[in-house]
Amino acid sequence: MTRFLSLMLMLSVAIFGGGWTLFGTAPIGGVAAFAARAADTEAASFVFCHNNGGTNCVVDGDTIWYRGTKIRIADIDTPETHQPKCPAEAKLGAAATRRMLQLVNAGPFTLQSINRDEDRYGRKLRILTRGGKSLGDILVEEGLARYYKGGRRSWC
Repeated sequence: MTRFLSLMLMLSVAIFGGGWTLFGTAPIGGVAAFAARAADTEAASFVFCHNNGGTNCVVDGDTIWYRGTKIRIADIDTPETHQPKCPAEAKLGAAATRRMLQLVNAGPFTLQSINRDEDRYGRKLRILTRGGKSLGDILVEEGLARYYKGGRRSWC
């Protein structure tokens, strides 16, 4: 009977305790973040794009191919890796590309639409989030990207 009562208490805490799970850990960020993570449904195994496009690959820090669709990550700008203007841009662009590969391979994410569907190059404009946090924000916080404000700005 004691075991049954312990199980019922654990279950009650899990249901009413605001984020405690049966595994004994609280989700990072509380209930809201836990709910947001549960909504992340997009996932694939990504590689680097070595040629023009692919199925699931990372072109650079702010462009990916996902399920055959080219996506421009709309909230950030990263240094160019294809025809960089200086060695510093090439180095930072390569680091941003590697980091984006890690981020998209780290688990499910969400593709959020913005006020425009495509850019002038035909790429879908989306913000990638995980648990309600933009993956672009992570690159900005790590110094590998800046927030996109339109137009081109030099990285050199």
